[in-house]
Amino acid sequence: METIRKVKKITKGVAAVDGAGVKLVRVIGYRDTKDYDPFLMLDAFDSVNSDDYIKGFPWHPHRGIETITYLIEGDIEHGDSLGNKGSILDGDCQWMTAGSGIIHQEMPQPADRMLGAQLWLNLSAKDKMTDPSYGDIKAEDIPVIDENGVTIHVLSGDYQGQKGAFQGKYINATYLDVELSEGEQWQFVNEPDHTLFIYMFFGKAIFDPDKSIENKVDLIDAKQAVLFGEGDKFWIKAAADTRFILLSAKPLKEPIAWGGPIVMNTNKELDLAFKELNNKTFIKTHDAGDL
Repeated sequence: METIRKVKKITKGVAAVDGAGVKLVRVIGYRDTKDYDPFLMLDAFDSVNSDDYIKGFPWHPHRGIETITYLIEGDIEHGDSLGNKGSILDGDCQWMTAGSGIIHQEMPQPADRMLGAQLWLNLSAKDKMTDPSYGDIKAEDIPVIDENGVTIHVLSGDYQGQKGAFQGKYINATYLDVELSEGEQWQFVNEPDHTLFIYMFFGKAIFDPDKSIENKVDLIDAKQAVLFGEGDKFWIKAAADTRFILLSAKPLKEPIAWGGPIVMNTNKELDLAFKELNNKTFIKTHDAGDL
């Protein structure tokens, strides 16, 4: 018998400024690593004012993680020490494996609306120093499934046998972008012991079939992360037009040593990473030139 996942925790995002002056919402972060394992951080952005984000994220390093930038709407120019460069546009996703070390920049461009999220996904101890790599996921390559008022964009993992546009080599994470019309319900079945949470960009919903969308007390609003406990099935019913991302993966249950853009397992590894940054030996497989 399938068990519906119950709401375990609601994490309200806090306004933050990062990069060279980008206004965003820090949804989950340093204090949430145990509950959201293997997901480390989620930043969400939704703005129609380019002054909120135009200063961007100039050249900076990463090691030990994967960063996943998904744009529902917007334009972000990027470049990295592997020689990759280009733009993330409406519906595109950048899946970057920092591994042993990468230096990159992400510079948002003025757009009618900047709507999306950046997720940090941890790497296991055995994969922390893997070669860095880059996944360029175009909107047209993301499978879209329509189910009677529900639209599911399958970025990674699989849904109902449909493989996503990207398959994680190190962490087999499911990443879905789901749109529900008001009054519609939807369910997702996966491994009961996997971490599963959602972030709602807009809308409101209930997550228990025993509750009612007519009862305002039962409704959960957008702009926050909703973490679910163990179970076979995630269930949602929308009380208004709702759009959210669903993230799920098996927890790593490993120690975390986190220093800014670098996440390792021990403080010794963290200290070494910053020492290598200072003596310009951080990049292991490619020459970063003057970056």
